[in-house]
Amino acid sequence: MRYGFWAPVFGGWLRNVPDEGMGRASWDYTRRLCQRAEQIGYDLTLVAELNLNDIKGIDQPALDAWSTAAALAAVTERLELMVAVRPNFHHPALFAKQAANIDNISGGRLALNVVSSWWADEATQYGLQFDQHDDRYGRTAEWLDVVDGLWTHTPFTHDGKRYQLKDAICEPKPIAPRRPVIYAGGESEAAKSMIAQRCDAYVMHGDEPDVIAGKIADMRERRERLGLGPMTYGMAAYAIVRNTAEEASAEVERITTLDPQAPGFANLSQWLSGTELERELKVKEYSVSNRGLRPGLVGTADQVRARTGEFEAAGLDLLLLQMSPQLEEMERFSAEVIRPA
Repeated sequence: MRYGFWAPVFGGWLRNVPDEGMGRASWDYTRRLCQRAEQIGYDLTLVAELNLNDIKGIDQPALDAWSTAAALAAVTERLELMVAVRPNFHHPALFAKQAANIDNISGGRLALNVVSSWWADEATQYGLQFDQHDDRYGRTAEWLDVVDGLWTHTPFTHDGKRYQLKDAICEPKPIAPRRPVIYAGGESEAAKSMIAQRCDAYVMHGDEPDVIAGKIADMRERRERLGLGPMTYGMAAYAIVRNTAEEASAEVERITTLDPQAPGFANLSQWLSGTELERELKVKEYSVSNRGLRPGLVGTADQVRARTGEFEAAGLDLLLLQMSPQLEEMERFSAEVIRPA
């Protein structure tokens, strides 16, 4: 299993806990965290791309993904930098140039997390194109054609529905023999079809091992039908490691206790419908993003290691972890789960 973590570009991960002991989103904290992470056994950081902070409130700081990635490329040595990119926010030719340069700065450690945008209000605020659902994946597929073409051909010409280039040159190219690894996630048929055809890795929201096993089996079957090779499989998860299971459960209770003063509380009603069990699940998913509590990486170190083994057996290659407060909890997770004495 490889261990990745979400860079703290929003200043924390908990919607009900205003002060996570990390301060507001800042370059200084992000730099120190990433430099320490590669010293204690983490393999990768995921740098999310949102211009608005959907965790702490839209008026709170959110670090820009790509300038942060360029800076991290220069001050880290080993971490893979998986940086989110939303095709409707980046012209593909200009992006290909920018990303290739960052890959060179990092010594070939850049990877892309291609996200077909979901937040219409953010796009409206910034005056950007927002495609309807299946159209997003059509744009993403053509956008990848352009980026990949510029990274593999000189010159490159493209005459498509959305983008037109003539004899374009992108030099220097990325260091990787083919291109940086392309990760993507999605659960609709349009998303899974595009990912199976065009990407190298499939990333999933958190879920139970048997659900993840089913998703991996489906994607493997799609790749085989296309005559394509194996993919990497990753999953988001929120981790809590404590001395006892009771202490871990108490922490879950603390972070999922609803805060009526939280910036997102006014929109909570959309989450709370259905049975009491559904309500409990939805409160947890509101409290921690990306279905982070569903995988159950909560308990003692032995319990969390055992649970991680279940995901390995399901075919998972990569855990993309959130924790809070992030530096202290990543130290604990490393010492007790990744590198136990």
